[in-house]
Amino acid sequence: MYPPNTRYYLGFNLVPGIGPARLARLVERCGSLAAAWHADAFELAGAGLDGKASAALLATRARVDLDAELERAARLGVALLTLDDPGYPRLLREIPGAPPLIYVRGALASSDDWAVAVVGTRAPSAYGREAAYTLARDLASASVVVVSGLALGVDTVAHEAALAAGGRTVAVLGSGVDLPYPGSNRRLAERIVAQGALVSDFPLGTAPVAANFPPRNRIISGLSRATLVVEAGEQSGALITVGFALDQGREVFAVPGPIFSRQSVGCNRLIRDGAALARSAGDILADLDLSLASVQREARSELPADPDEAALLALLSAEPRHIDEIGREAGLPAPAVAAAMALLELKGLARQPAPMHYVLGRP
Repeated sequence: MYPPNTRYYLGFNLVPGIGPARLARLVERCGSLAAAWHADAFELAGAGLDGKASAALLATRARVDLDAELERAARLGVALLTLDDPGYPRLLREIPGAPPLIYVRGALASSDDWAVAVVGTRAPSAYGREAAYTLARDLASASVVVVSGLALGVDTVAHEAALAAGGRTVAVLGSGVDLPYPGSNRRLAERIVAQGALVSDFPLGTAPVAANFPPRNRIISGLSRATLVVEAGEQSGALITVGFALDQGREVFAVPGPIFSRQSVGCNRLIRDGAALARSAGDILADLDLSLASVQREARSELPADPDEAALLALLSAEPRHIDEIGREAGLPAPAVAAAMALLELKGLARQPAPMHYVLGRP
């Protein structure tokens, strides 16, 4: 059973012209999602909705049976995650304009907090294919989740490498999760469902039209701590993902390529402009403090947070604080503070930028 608001998130997701910003204004004006869904034309206008969007909402409301749509998703094995759901991906929740609803085939997991997007051209060179396979394989072997877009070329190689390494991989689609694209990758999509997830914010049954792919790239970068570009031409769609990653405050890595290669123009330019150079998975693991991803993942699952940990974690931010100051504010004895901070650090929830000073773990 879904929370009551899920059906309304689903309904608004079916309305063209109502994205996260407009939905937030509607809810603020009407007081709740349910009230916004049932609002009349006067209330919609008062919330700043133009005539076209208002008409689309009224038409969708008259046409769609929300309970039937929920049942349809269940029949297809598709889970719906909303911003209100604790299972909604933490990294994605943090981006500006996070999608209010995502559709998931397969399963997302807490380990997806340790994810890197691997993207690039649809027509990689032999060098690009080998680089994509090696880096994605080695990232997956280090318990890093590989996120990509299921497209031909670098995306396909990255997903296959992660699966071959026995790791998790997530594919973000520019179509409904029931219509993975391209058709030649449908078997790969089913393997990903078994070992990760297909994710989309497009409604079920949405065809893979060209206009869908640029906006889906914000989810690829949003699910990831960093975006790695393996090979990209001057106008590559992978560079759109880079733009979203930078807007979201996420790291960007690029694989250097031959100066005479058209497929490497985009990557070489990214490196010139400040992207981190990636020669191996080790470069990425070191820069992102992901070398202990598997240890941190196991610690989070095996060591549940106790009240002391929760109290201390609530006092951490990006500003370094001495352990004694944290302990005094929490009202806890020094031995309990030291023990709890050690566990938070092991879980990757806290780190020491300087001895005895703590900040929140990297997002």
